[in-house]
Amino acid sequence: MPKPIRMNRRSWVAAWVVLCAAGLAATAGLNTSSTPDPRPEEPVSAECAELIADIETQLAEAGQEDKGNGVLAFSRIRTGAGDDCRDALRDRFRGDR
Repeated sequence: MPKPIRMNRRSWVAAWVVLCAAGLAATAGLNTSSTPDPRPEEPVSAECAELIADIETQLAEAGQEDKGNGVLAFSRIRTGAGDDCRDALRDRFRGDR
């Protein structure tokens, strides 16, 4: 039975370095290729723009008064069948940006 080829430590370290570098390069390539294209910004109605401006103003005021760990809540009663600003608000104030 033939004896297995023995490798010294330098050869093992070099092999691991090459494998790690290849893995990092592959990961970087996959991350850049899988990034979705940014969505084009859709026009926002005047009512939604007003609501977003009002919320930003309240957030700025709350930031200036920052007296600890509080909760800022918004409430708005809708009258009539006005358009729904849910998507515009979600896009503007989404926490993952």
